[in-house]
Amino acid sequence: MTVNYDFLLHHQQTIKEDLLNLVQAESPSHEKNLVDITGNLIKAIIKKRLGKDYICTEYINNQYGNHLLFQKEHSPKPRILFLCHFDTVWPKGELPIHFEDELLYGPGVFDMKAGLLSSIWAISSLENTLESLPISPVFLLSSDEEIGSLSSRDLIEEVAKTCEAVFVMEPPEAETSNLKTARKGMGMYQLEVQGISTHAGNNHEDGVNAILEMSYLVQQLQELTDYAKGTTVNVGVIRGGTTINVVPEYASIDVDFRISTLFEAERIMQAIEQLTPKNPLAKLCITGELNRPPLERNEANQQLFKLAQEAGKKLNIVVNESSVGGASDGNFTSALGIPTIDGLGIPGDGAHARNEHIQFDMFAKRCALVAELCIAFGAKFVNDYNFINNKEERITK
Repeated sequence: MTVNYDFLLHHQQTIKEDLLNLVQAESPSHEKNLVDITGNLIKAIIKKRLGKDYICTEYINNQYGNHLLFQKEHSPKPRILFLCHFDTVWPKGELPIHFEDELLYGPGVFDMKAGLLSSIWAISSLENTLESLPISPVFLLSSDEEIGSLSSRDLIEEVAKTCEAVFVMEPPEAETSNLKTARKGMGMYQLEVQGISTHAGNNHEDGVNAILEMSYLVQQLQELTDYAKGTTVNVGVIRGGTTINVVPEYASIDVDFRISTLFEAERIMQAIEQLTPKNPLAKLCITGELNRPPLERNEANQQLFKLAQEAGKKLNIVVNESSVGGASDGNFTSALGIPTIDGLGIPGDGAHARNEHIQFDMFAKRCALVAELCIAFGAKFVNDYNFINNKEERITK
């Protein structure tokens, strides 16, 4: 095994205490006060585990929680961005927090508070076992990932452009514990139909039924799904009508689509934006966009994955890769051309589900994997500068 792994094993009880404190500080995305309390806890953990050398910049947000950036000043080492979020999908008090054997259950523990904490402890293990760090860690902790990263995307892209690589501390694939080297992109649209309301009995023929018009559009949208291409289109929410005896004048739907390539994204967006009502008297309003581009399995990302495989050998961990349907903030950074690897968090299961949990007995070893990947990246950067390219282009974009 490795020295940093021994360090982590020695501190497992302290890690457990940090993790329980972090999970108990519940942080629903839409409750700014709770999210900011959790952010303050994270600041205290980083100060305690990493010391005062890490300068914190807090990005104040009036609507969502504040975003946190930690970095060392003037470090000449290659910058690695540890990309995390600390908001969760769970309302306060929704899930009990408890241990069952080596499984820790709780809101956001798998997605992704354990991964966030493991990035801190991975660097702490290196700080305490090496004479100097092989990389310059940059921690960007956002507060609105679960609701689309609406206020953090620009910040994520701005910071990522100054870094040589991005380590996304989201959990690995649930059943396999594989790293994620490809993710689907996702987009969201809302369609609104304005019809004409009339009495359902006396003047039915004079009305334009907005729900009926929307039903035609729903069928066209669902037919855009192409499983062979990895494309899904889902009408997840529908609203309309006022009462049973009135021809409905309004209906709306919310649409989610997932795609594996930017080319396919363009096809789907064009098809959605060209939809028209069947009845010419109905009016259709379409709003939406591609929220996250796909994280594609490209050469730069594969180089990081190969380094992770080599790091795994030192810990007797077999490191494999998967492509998954869910999106993360790593989709943004990969689309910029920055080498990105995802799924470096702690194994478990139940993201967004009532059985959400992690395997705490895997924490030290997976945390050590991240530390070893940092060492491997630093050595590769020194010995093969061409390993990382186009940084100047990214900064000026």
